[in-house]
Amino acid sequence: MDFRKAIIVITVITAAIMELIDTSIINVALAQISGNLGATIEDTSWVITAYAIANVIIIPMTGFLARYFGRKNYYLVSIIIFTFASWLCGNAPDLTTLVIARFIQGIGGGALLSTSQAILFDTFDPPKRPMASALFGMGIVVGPTIGPILGGHIIDNYSWPLIFTINIPIGIVAAFLTYTFVEKKPEELSIDRKSIKIDYPGILMLATGIGALQYVLEKGTSEDWFDSSLIIVLTVVAFIGLVGFVLWEFHTKTPVIDLSILKERNLAASNILTFVVGFGMFGSIFIFPVLVQRVLGFTPTDAGMGLVPGALVAIFIMPIIGRSIQGGVPPLIFVVLGFIFFILHGYTASLATPEVGNSFFTLPQIFRGMGTAMLTVPLINQAVVGLTPKEIPYAMSMTNMIRQLGGAFGIAIMNTYVNTRYWVHRTDLVSNLDSVDPEFAQRLTQSTQGAIANGINPLVANEVALRAIDGAVTKQSYMQSYLDGFLLISIFFIVASPFILMLKTKKTDAATMKAVSESAH
Repeated sequence: MDFRKAIIVITVITAAIMELIDTSIINVALAQISGNLGATIEDTSWVITAYAIANVIIIPMTGFLARYFGRKNYYLVSIIIFTFASWLCGNAPDLTTLVIARFIQGIGGGALLSTSQAILFDTFDPPKRPMASALFGMGIVVGPTIGPILGGHIIDNYSWPLIFTINIPIGIVAAFLTYTFVEKKPEELSIDRKSIKIDYPGILMLATGIGALQYVLEKGTSEDWFDSSLIIVLTVVAFIGLVGFVLWEFHTKTPVIDLSILKERNLAASNILTFVVGFGMFGSIFIFPVLVQRVLGFTPTDAGMGLVPGALVAIFIMPIIGRSIQGGVPPLIFVVLGFIFFILHGYTASLATPEVGNSFFTLPQIFRGMGTAMLTVPLINQAVVGLTPKEIPYAMSMTNMIRQLGGAFGIAIMNTYVNTRYWVHRTDLVSNLDSVDPEFAQRLTQSTQGAIANGINPLVANEVALRAIDGAVTKQSYMQSYLDGFLLISIFFIVASPFILMLKTKKTDAATMKAVSESAH
């Protein structure tokens, strides 16, 4: 690999990792941000929601924007927007400013992931592009893993603005290297923008519908879903916007996303499977840190370190998968294995007890890493079987949007499911607590005596003992509900596995594979 190629590989993978880190690093900082800015945790969570909404709006339009402005120009400006927004976030004097800055950051971040892979593939000759895909896949795995670890270390040792301002020197270097080393494709040198008709109605309906849907998914749990009039209104807006978008895209001659390609069975099945993968990946990364911190007492740094085994395994086997696909192994084999490993991940993680340490989760996280590695790139390959090179950019942007929505659904469903299962388990446990039961009476007596021994007034010692027992019940109820969440991941993959049978196993031709490499996001 020559010097220019090495610089481009480092630049685009670093930019993609930077964007992925910012999707997860904020989770461990909400408490400190809310305290520092004088806001509630619920209001502060808008920092996450704003970024997610901007991301999911811009991702499906990246193909069009890169074509209209030129890929290098769009990518460079996106890096600059992301870096400037990071500075705004780190210097935000209040929550409103921080939320607006995060939305701007999400607009810039959408291209860092979507366009980086296309630039990376363009740097390599077609025979070596599956390996380039594996290198990029390693970045996709590393980013979400580094986020909680880095965020935990910063929060434990420094202050929350650093989780944003740390992007500034990286962004400046990435912008300089992009400007210097990334070359424009021939069609970027003279773009006739007058000949490119902009689908304004489609863009408006897509942004409105997908933005409203993302809000509903992000805020549904905290707003008690359809008990909230705002959630009801936005659900209607999402339905009207997305249905209108679909009808319009089939009608117009210049669609922002060509939905007619969904008639291809392989793409439809791949997108369903991609949705499930997004559910499993984001749902698992969401539920694990919450479980180990809330119930098992891990620090933010320890929780982040618990994700490392999966990332290391994925980094190790990604190049092997790339070489295997490059050598002719059907991607479908890896899709099947990826589903099996995710099912094993959910099941083994659900066997945890309140006494386990970080080492218990090593095997489940290894299964998650193997499942992620075996599904990330192979599903992209399967999605484009049967498509023409012209249709592939639309398929790629659609697949990325579906993965993002799968993750949003995963987090929303996990939140709701865990809360529901908590009350089920709590009711079951409380129903077994009977004041006339000898074992319960003995435990209450021991807790009361222990409280008195610790200096508690004997008149209130019984009440303190009851609160201690209630705390134990709460902890066990949450423990069981989070374990149910892991099992839900396994069930989701099992239920979706028949869609694998819809995937075609024939190999793509050389022209299509070249277009996949150039257009994949």
